[in-house]
Amino acid sequence: MDYKKTSAPVSTITWDKNVLSQDTDNIYESVVVIAKRANQISSEMKDELNKKLQEFASYTDNLEEVFENREQIEISRFYERLPKPVCIAAQEFVDGNVYHRNPDKTEAGE
Repeated sequence: MDYKKTSAPVSTITWDKNVLSQDTDNIYESVVVIAKRANQISSEMKDELNKKLQEFASYTDNLEEVFENREQIEISRFYERLPKPVCIAAQEFVDGNVYHRNPDKTEAGE
């Protein structure tokens, strides 16, 4: 996923509980869906960051040598400026871009 193009707010905002519970009719269920999606986004971002930083890894055991790599610092700053995974997940949920289902409700409806 391209996190640069997300419309999520960079800082925390207050969401209207009626908007969040609109799809599920239950605010707690909505929070669980958002939390699970935030965990997915967080792990994707962590894996992506680790892959990019792996290129700069030094495998020497010398503690006296500390290398300052400008590209590595820029990559780290980029990821620090991105919206938090919870903000991205909440925005995706409100926009209707998250697929979710409750197995208990589908079994009861059949």
